[in-house]
Amino acid sequence: MAISVRPIDPVARPDFAGEVSGIDLSKTLSEEEVAAIHDGMTRFGVLVFHDQILTDEQQVAFSRQLGPLEDAISDLRPQRRISMDLNDISNLDEKSKIMARDDRRRLFGLGNLLWHSDSSFKKVPAKYSLLSARVIPPSGGNTEFADMRAAYDTLDEATKRQVHDLICEHSQMYSRSLLGFTEFTDEEKRLCTPVQQRLVRRHPVTGRLSLYLASHAGTIVGWPVPEARAFLMDLVEHATQRKFVYTHVWRQHDLVIWDNRVTMHRARRYDSTQVRDMRRTTVTNEVSSLEQAPPPL
Repeated sequence: MAISVRPIDPVARPDFAGEVSGIDLSKTLSEEEVAAIHDGMTRFGVLVFHDQILTDEQQVAFSRQLGPLEDAISDLRPQRRISMDLNDISNLDEKSKIMARDDRRRLFGLGNLLWHSDSSFKKVPAKYSLLSARVIPPSGGNTEFADMRAAYDTLDEATKRQVHDLICEHSQMYSRSLLGFTEFTDEEKRLCTPVQQRLVRRHPVTGRLSLYLASHAGTIVGWPVPEARAFLMDLVEHATQRKFVYTHVWRQHDLVIWDNRVTMHRARRYDSTQVRDMRRTTVTNEVSSLEQAPPPL
């Protein structure tokens, strides 16, 4: 079958969110297939692959063909049920039982309901995230994606000048505090030390500019904290208008890839007494966002 990448919404969002067919991700990909995925990511930012029945090993092998992976470290899951090569994006404990409502790990994971960009709290943030749906609940649990390129393009010129050179500080401790999760161990505080990221970054292939926002962003360097947070809230509100958002309704064995450099995303609520087992591999960006500066104004 020939490789096909078509826009999911060709009228409203012809260049955001594409559906791919003609590729079996359980097998070693050809150079042509790898190139088609990278080209699709450059255009769409989000790619959807249906009916991809994968083992953890196959998901990792496929992901490595797109670039070097992050270590899937989570200090709140010291006893893991899956490989360290994957992030466990589920409501299951190390024995594959549904977590209690007040389980600390579950409460920490509720941060995924906030708009964010994966690993923006790391000095070298994420490039691609690849999420495989192994078991999905009967309803809910969708994932929403916002096109941060379109969000930047539609800023007024005065705001574009204002954001152009701004640097934010990102921390998981800040994003979790928004939900009232404030009790961290000394080791967790060390791991949550804020890192700096650009607010506007340049895509290394297209040169297109995009906003780089996340719930992890709590300050702007050189700004008073209340002013910075109010400004960032306004930008998030702008970037997540419905016209910029694609909502993915999961089917079992979907695999979705998104480019964290040009998108922001969030999970939606579902009945947490039902199993939702998702597994994520993450391709690192290799360089800091500080090295992807926009051109001078």
